[in-house]
Amino acid sequence: MLYWIAELLGFEGALNLVRYQTFRFGAALMTALFLGLLIGPRFINMLRVRQGKGQPIREDGPQSHLAKRGTPTMGGLMVLVALTFSLLLWMDLSNPFVWACLAVTLGFGIIGFIDDYDKVSKNSHAGLSGKVRLIAEFAVAGVASYIIVSQINTNLYVPFFSDVQIPLGPFYYVFAAFVIVGFGNAVNLTDGLDGLAIMPVIIAAGTFGIIAYLVGRADFSEYLGIPHVPGAGELAIFCAAIMGGGLAFLWFNAPPAAVFMGDTGSLALGGALGAISVAAHHEVVLLIVGGLFVVETASVIIQVFWFKRTGKRVFRMAPIHHHFEQLGWSESKVVIRFWIIAIILAIIGLATLKLR
Repeated sequence: MLYWIAELLGFEGALNLVRYQTFRFGAALMTALFLGLLIGPRFINMLRVRQGKGQPIREDGPQSHLAKRGTPTMGGLMVLVALTFSLLLWMDLSNPFVWACLAVTLGFGIIGFIDDYDKVSKNSHAGLSGKVRLIAEFAVAGVASYIIVSQINTNLYVPFFSDVQIPLGPFYYVFAAFVIVGFGNAVNLTDGLDGLAIMPVIIAAGTFGIIAYLVGRADFSEYLGIPHVPGAGELAIFCAAIMGGGLAFLWFNAPPAAVFMGDTGSLALGGALGAISVAAHHEVVLLIVGGLFVVETASVIIQVFWFKRTGKRVFRMAPIHHHFEQLGWSESKVVIRFWIIAIILAIIGLATLKLR
């Protein structure tokens, strides 16, 4: 909105700052952070009153988690409110990439909210059926993929190599939808410990904020040998809003958590990162930067597959963060070490920009 107003007034005086994506990156981050911290306490109290018993805690999970009974969920709503307000304030309203990514974020947020509401109201872990949830997710991702892919080419770019691309043609629409849905669910599976999912999301958002800015600049993309996507630089503002809202949420989600993100937040933020990676033509790099989420998802797939074939488990408990808890690691040790891994993977992901 401010960009549109500044453009209408010719970017005169102090409004000239709004012209620059770097300024709006910082402004969007701080706006989402401030708003999240402002609404957080009242928001959490509202959730606590309305939910009563809070998020259902699995009896077959780690016994230390039973002490978390009564902690409210759906805290992702707080992130979405802060993120959306900040984004609408600072984004270029004419940019289709941002609208497509926002549609995924809010669409997945609604799906997650319905799932969380069903669990809380029935005091059950079941929620929506897997088929219904996936159909809804692919419907949202399909629309967003159509909007995004209509603005870019249908090549899959391979990191570490310059000018290596795989033409996917019409299949790219399906591929894009799978990336968005897959990453949304990957973050959702990771969200099992206080602060475990949100910090790697913040790290990944910061990394893709840099990537989006670079691919949106013809000079930088040519120098680095990465695909140039006109308009993708606006996604840096989107990433900044995710970071600000995420940091505000972490303030309240730090151990012991006052609120859980729930499917409302994890699905939405994971889907947003997937959509941003598609728009920036760095889907493969997302697998590196978000490698922690990939490993968490792989651990569940491996566990289920192997148990069905042999009746035995590969891990003591899946997702893999519970495996380390069962080995005797404290929750805070698991979380902090996983954060370190996320930082390392982000650095490796950024390194692919230069190693071409």
